[in-house]
Amino acid sequence: MTPEPERFVVITGGPGSGKSTLIDHLHGMGYARSVEAGRGVIQDQRAIGGSALPWADRALFAELMLCWELRSYRTATATAGATAPVLFDRGVPDIVGYLRLEGLPVPAHLHAAARTIRYHHRVLIAPPWPEIYEQDAERTQSYAQAERTYASMADVYTAYGYELVHLPLAPVEERARFVTDFLGRCRGPEAGEDRV
Repeated sequence: MTPEPERFVVITGGPGSGKSTLIDHLHGMGYARSVEAGRGVIQDQRAIGGSALPWADRALFAELMLCWELRSYRTATATAGATAPVLFDRGVPDIVGYLRLEGLPVPAHLHAAARTIRYHHRVLIAPPWPEIYEQDAERTQSYAQAERTYASMADVYTAYGYELVHLPLAPVEERARFVTDFLGRCRGPEAGEDRV
């Protein structure tokens, strides 16, 4: 869908590992970002009394997450600057990982999307972090489920040909410096030159 997937950087991991807080912080620094599909779908479905929820209809929930991710990708392609990085709060392969975790079949069209919708070849992944893990209205998983989610995302992204870069277990400011250094290496001395 884009000739420049290398400027689209995914941050993934298990729930409650600080990735959305990190992306919010980086967005405040001026970086373009997407909104996490799962949380957005849950909020929307609750608002309208819909059934596409992970505790009601997991397959439909996955389909709406796929639609969300496709739109986020298309929006980033259409609106981001020619060389500006865009941070994705999860990506299409996360949906494959979710379905596998739930023991549900992964439809062929989802595999096709994960092979076609490409991001930077290195994916930032937030490891489980028990000291900061909290449940909330959308994050109902136990910490053990969060660990399994992390492992599933690591397996899925690797299976689709991505390399994993682990985020440090560190305060958000330090993590943000880690990411901005990573983005600087991605761009190289001239915009578009990938040296990572």
